Amino acid sequence: MQQKKVTIAPAKGKLGVVIPGMGAITTTFIAGLESILRGYCAPIGSITQMGHIRLGRRDTGSNPLIKDFLPLANIKDLVIGGWDIFPENMYDAAMNAKVLRKDQLDPVKDKLESITPMKAVFDNRYVKNISGPNVKTEKTLWDKSQALKDDILRFKQENGCDRIVMIWIASTEAWHEASEVHQSLEAFEEGLRGNNPSIAPSQVYAYTALSLGIPYINGAPHMSTDCPALMELAERNSVAVAGKDFKTGQTLMKTIIAPGLKARMLGVAGWFSTNILGNRDGEVLDDPESFKSKEVSKLSVLDTIFQADLYPELYKNMFHKVRINYYPPRGDDKEGWDNIDIFGWMNMPMQIKIDFLCRDSILAAPLVLDLILLMDLGQRAGMKGIQEWLSFFFKSPLHAPGLYPEHDLFIQLTKLKNTMRYLMGEELITHLGIDYYNYFD
Repeated sequence: MQQKKVTIAPAKGKLGVVIPGMGAITTTFIAGLESILRGYCAPIGSITQMGHIRLGRRDTGSNPLIKDFLPLANIKDLVIGGWDIFPENMYDAAMNAKVLRKDQLDPVKDKLESITPMKAVFDNRYVKNISGPNVKTEKTLWDKSQALKDDILRFKQENGCDRIVMIWIASTEAWHEASEVHQSLEAFEEGLRGNNPSIAPSQVYAYTALSLGIPYINGAPHMSTDCPALMELAERNSVAVAGKDFKTGQTLMKTIIAPGLKARMLGVAGWFSTNILGNRDGEVLDDPESFKSKEVSKLSVLDTIFQADLYPELYKNMFHKVRINYYPPRGDDKEGWDNIDIFGWMNMPMQIKIDFLCRDSILAAPLVLDLILLMDLGQRAGMKGIQEWLSFFFKSPLHAPGLYPEHDLFIQLTKLKNTMRYLMGEELITHLGIDYYNYFD
């Protein structure tokens, strides 16, 4: 049945993108975006730029590009800025990150050199293994939030932006849970003024964005907007939020492999995962408290896919272990090993071995582009609060209270594309077409 098209404000003017954390992923994203705009490469990995979406029955042949189907911002209209604890411009930062080669960076060197980070909000209690000089020195967290607000408004005015999206690409913060200061907006604002140590830097950024009506995306696994106080603010100001933790390497593989095992009703006795990486993310995660944030995110994936409560014979006794090892020689070239002990008919054991030699920032950069464009679309369509339709991009998707997160990549993709169809007034794809009804008299 045809849906009523949602009213979506036009994507007029420039879309500003403000990013806490301008290291490996951000510099790779900017270099790639500029290279795409100059015709040096294609936007490989970006579902909004290269993906198609089926409309109607299979025999209609209607499969437009998503970027032609949805009223997305044009990538040429993106203007990027942000904050980092290191003051180097994006070219120097990219050279230090060593994700891309010099011959890949030099053709867009002028663009990269033109972007210099603003002073960041930073607290060594939340990220212990790195520190830098480019940090804000205001006395209270409230004052730092006001300074961030000034940064954003100045950036918007200087670049002539019509609207803004914020996306956190900075380091994983130490594990912490919601405390009393996170239970209401009033308590949170008092905490900002009183420098409450339970408020993490990412939450200062998130609060600032939501206060200004700016959509906020959390690309890391720690708690940020997922607390009552900031959700209250998002609801009050009708702002979209999404997260958390970009789904790139090993967890991407899990959300592809695990649904297949479950679909065939194959049991899993154990799943052992270990990683080596040597970039700044690896250095940060070498701290046990930061690793715990990542561990919780990575461990939760299999639990909800396998649903051991429904399939106890297959998954109740599954042993799941995750390890991340900091190994500087590897740099951004992450390697993830998985050993999966499965069993089948007559309880006979089998094994699957996966060795994924991936490039963390290369896999994350297109997700950054897609999330920016889709969050801006959602905000223009009046989609406030948690954007669960964007779970496709995250390891630990935010979800409505009382529900469990959806981790199955293929269910996530169906939800993503059906939301796109819904927004544009197109029929949702249920696969119950005319062929199904022909089976019956």
